[in-house]
Amino acid sequence: MSLRRRRHALPGFGLTLGISLAYLGLIVLIPLAALALKSATIGPLAFWTAVTSPRALSAYRVTFGCAAIAGLINLVLGPLLAWVLVRYRFPGRKLIDALVDLPFALPTAVAGITLTALYASNGWLGRWIEAAGWKVAYTPTGITVALTFVSLPFLVRSVQPVLEQLEPDIEEAAATLGAGRLTTLVKVILPMLWPAILTGFALAFARAVGEYGSVIFIAGNLPMMSEIAPLLIVAKLDAYDYAGATAIAVVLLLASFVALFLINVLQLWTVRRRSAEARR
Repeated sequence: MSLRRRRHALPGFGLTLGISLAYLGLIVLIPLAALALKSATIGPLAFWTAVTSPRALSAYRVTFGCAAIAGLINLVLGPLLAWVLVRYRFPGRKLIDALVDLPFALPTAVAGITLTALYASNGWLGRWIEAAGWKVAYTPTGITVALTFVSLPFLVRSVQPVLEQLEPDIEEAAATLGAGRLTTLVKVILPMLWPAILTGFALAFARAVGEYGSVIFIAGNLPMMSEIAPLLIVAKLDAYDYAGATAIAVVLLLASFVALFLINVLQLWTVRRRSAEARR
């Protein structure tokens, strides 16, 4: 008896793979290759000079430092918010769940203007914060606030599906065996969530490194103090220094790739360790 060939909704593997690779090449690979080739036109010495200038190094410190702090803040608050949305039922839960995606839907410039209006010296919150001796707007603190806002959904949406698949029976079984709430959280829940948390952190960090619209209004844009690397790229483009702008863009691109690579390696190691422990 001849075996019937399995039917698929989409065309065959060759055609779908070709379309996927062509789309990926046009949208991602060719622009990235053009970026690398343009930065290579200035030569190694000029490239090194452009990416290691004092102004560029200061922009890196502000960008990577604020992105890391924002990621760490969301590393705690994102899973906590996901836990509340999944495990509890309360009035307004669906509204809060929808508001999590607001940074995705809201134009970044609108977010930046709104945050500036809130945290400026005459803003609703800024006037009280500055009265307490702490300035937010036009400082790296304001940049961190903006990056925390735009990167929060990555942590929530990465952890939320995993939590929805975890049955409450696991927690009840741990409690039956004598584990307290903290022990259950550390020994049972977090090991299952770590891969998703790390993925969300990597995505949030990569997004924050390249964020522009929501930051420029609240940053103050003072060179050597509150200037972010994406703004420095725009400044070089305005000065027709295209090679220098692409050189700094390559640094940000490599930093994002390295962060994603390290997080994925750590995630893979975590999954393999859990699989090895499960087989024992």
